[in-house]
Amino acid sequence: MRAVVIGANGQLGSDLAAALSTAGHEVSGLTHGACPVEDAAAVAAALGEARPEVVLNTAAFHDVPRCEREPERAFSVNALGALNVARAAAGLGATVVYYSSDYVFDGAQQVPYTEDDRPNPLNVYAASKLAGEHLTLSATPQSLVLRVSGLYGRVPCRAKGDNFVTKIVRLAREQPEVRVVTDELTSPTPTREIAGQTIRLLEQGATGLFHLACEGGCSWYEFAQEIFRTLEITTPLRRASVADFPSTVRRPSYSILENRRLRQSGLATMPDWRTALHGFLREQYLEMTRSS
Repeated sequence: MRAVVIGANGQLGSDLAAALSTAGHEVSGLTHGACPVEDAAAVAAALGEARPEVVLNTAAFHDVPRCEREPERAFSVNALGALNVARAAAGLGATVVYYSSDYVFDGAQQVPYTEDDRPNPLNVYAASKLAGEHLTLSATPQSLVLRVSGLYGRVPCRAKGDNFVTKIVRLAREQPEVRVVTDELTSPTPTREIAGQTIRLLEQGATGLFHLACEGGCSWYEFAQEIFRTLEITTPLRRASVADFPSTVRRPSYSILENRRLRQSGLATMPDWRTALHGFLREQYLEMTRSS
């Protein structure tokens, strides 16, 4: 399989490129600078040169507060950019993988969301990602849209310079205490697991919309609590509420995803969120977990 990863220097893209190579596939990586997805001509030229069979589009403008302030840019990258990639890939007969977000849901139902549940975005970022889903599938119906949740990986997020795990560990070293919200629930998932599951779906010829998240779910406080316990961090961890961190951006209070289509397809291999976290911490913080 000849694959191109757009955003290969990002948190998800870097693990996708590594996993594809390890699995024996031919992979080319395009950085955000080399393939600005909002530029249709640049996308067509880059993909035309690579002639891929599969295009994995990880490009995203996912700084949620900035998306509220810059909606044109959010839709240019997350929606129209997705369309540019899908159209260029379709012209080459290539499959597209587009990565979307648990944020497309509003959190009102308070039970895990399946692929059949109706999205209802609360903010510009979420609306632009939902638009990207529709535009990708309309241009390339035989492609994959994968909704992911609470990503963390070995390469820092380009927009934030951190992910939740690295941020929590850093704050525990720098501050006298750490406060984390108990009233936002999600499905934290390492990018390496997303990469492996993506390859399994592609190798089986799967198409359409799938949820791709670790099994189960937790509050951000419970996630932090497990990090502290596993790494034996002694800095006090305090419960907090979303109301303690005022924001003009509306976010879902509950966005746990259920991998229903994966199970129906016989391809469900996503681990429990705790198991995945422990594996990530052992690899990334070996010196801290050696005695545990």
